[in-house]
Formats: sequence, C-alpha cells, structure tokens
Amino acid sequence: MASLDERLDAAERLIRSESFRKNKGLGNEVGYFVFDYPAEMELVVRERIAYMQKKNYLVTDGFELVVFDLYDIIIDILEKEGFLEQCFQFEKRNGFERITKAVGNLLKINDNNGLIVQHIQNNTPEDAVVFLVGIGKCYPVLRSHKVLNNLHQTMDRVPVVLFYPGKYDGQALVLFSAIKDDNYYRAFKLAE
Repeated sequence: MASLDERLDAAERLIRSESFRKNKGLGNEVGYFVFDYPAEMELVVRERIAYMQKKNYLVTDGFELVVFDLYDIIIDILEKEGFLEQCFQFEKRNGFERITKAVGNLLKINDNNGLIVQHIQNNTPEDAVVFLVGIGKCYPVLRSHKVLNNLHQTMDRVPVVLFYPGKYDGQALVLFSAIKDDNYYRAFKLAE
C-alpha cells in the first residue's frame, strides 16, 4: 500500500492530466472522487492542499484549483444571515442535537439547491478542479454523502474531489474510520 505522501503525489499528477479535468472516464462520467486518509494526518493533508493551491496557475496549468472548506462555508452563511450568535444561544437553551438539526434546516442540507451547493456552484469557475475539505469539522451538521449527492445532481462541469478523514472503499464512507455514513457509490477513489 502506498504511503500518504505517495498517494498525494499521485493525486496531484492525476488532477493535472487533461483527461481527468475533462471528465473522460470509461463512460464519460462526471468526475466525483474521494481521497481518503487517516484522520490523524489531517494537518499533513491540509498543508499539501495549500501547497498545491499556491503553486497552481490557470495560465500555465490550464485549470484553477478551487478549495472549499465546508466548515468555513457554514460559518460564513450563518454570519451573513445574522444567525451565528443566535445559534450559540439556541444551543445553550435547547442542546446540541436541536441546533444541529436547526442549522441543517437553515442551510437546506437535504435540498439539491441548498446554500452550500449554491455557494460552491456560484464560486466555481469554468476551468477548475474543486477540492472539498473540512468535512470532519462539520460533523454531525453536514454529512459527506449529502454534499456529494446534492452536488452530483446539480454540478457536472468540473471534477470534484472530497478529501475525507476516514475510509472510503468505493461504497461506504466511514468518517474518522469509526462513524459509518450512508453508502455512496457515485465517487471514485482517488489515488489508491
């Protein structure tokens, strides 16, 4: 089995290939991928993604690497809507489980046109590769299969890679290698 550094090297080579960016898989399928890794390696993965983004240039590479931190998107939406402080107070009064559900409803997490999906769509240029990060920080408000399902229904023009702190075997997502998420079959594992 390849080391994490070897897998990250392979992932970087892969996203630079034109066939990857043009979604030219066996069935010309939409490019949705999961890069899984041990949760304890989160900081290593974050550093590598920042490095890849910093050295990316649209003019020379032919694509823009766009990184969306899902946690930051949630916080930004709550702040923009003026709900962040209300969320703190609501959680104090009603508990963690109720605020988790309330935030999910506010963000329309179960809808194809939810606020997170809209944000990603509105901020993704034509020639891009999208990296989704921060899913571990969002648990349990946001589940990875929901994000992938909703995006898959509405965005098929650029490849999307979910960086996943856990295990993905092509069918099951297991966050932190301990919390089973719903099955997800539409994404390919990026870099074995």
